[in-house]
Amino acid sequence: MKKLLRMCLYGGLVSACVLAFSPSVYSQEQETSNESDISPKFGIKGGVNFANLYVNDVKDRNLKLGVNAGFFGKVPIVRGLSIMPELLYSSQGSKVTYDNSVFGSGEYRFNLNYVQLPVSMVINIARNFNIHGGAYAAYLTNANIKDKRNDGTIADVNNLKADNFNRFDYGLLGGIGLDIQNFTIGARYNYGLRDIGKSGSFSGQVLNNAKNSFATLYIGIGF
Repeated sequence: MKKLLRMCLYGGLVSACVLAFSPSVYSQEQETSNESDISPKFGIKGGVNFANLYVNDVKDRNLKLGVNAGFFGKVPIVRGLSIMPELLYSSQGSKVTYDNSVFGSGEYRFNLNYVQLPVSMVINIARNFNIHGGAYAAYLTNANIKDKRNDGTIADVNNLKADNFNRFDYGLLGGIGLDIQNFTIGARYNYGLRDIGKSGSFSGQVLNNAKNSFATLYIGIGF
């Protein structure tokens, strides 16, 4: 799963870079079929996250379902090429099972909630189909950790709060989208580049250089 998601991200970013300099791209239409010219769009979107954390020295990691919702804009540069900024609420994290001599044992669910600002380049490779790639910045607004089995031996891990983690996160993103009139649907992979836990702190030791990783399915309505 990790390798597949990385391949999707890197493939989308590479394709975006190549197509951005391809003259044929500019002949594709940015507008939907009922519009006569290109114009900025703004709208709302929402969907589901399939989130995980990359953590060393753990027995198991499992996907955690979350939600994403917010606003997006789509500002055309030329036909077939747009910039898409977004402002989203995004719930992330993972369910992690520990069983080692360093931290002890237990199953904990890390719930991390962010306000996220993605900015991506959108390239239409067909009239209503696009690929997009870019980067995101995010701010951690809330965090809580639950002991799923109530038998964990890692003292104080479920007392960790947002202040115990790095508040700011950033990373890369890549995905695909389909525009149908004023509706858009798509899939995206987000790969975090910053450690979640603070270096030298208890959260940093428990998470051991863990980073965010999550795939997103979404639907949006433009105006």
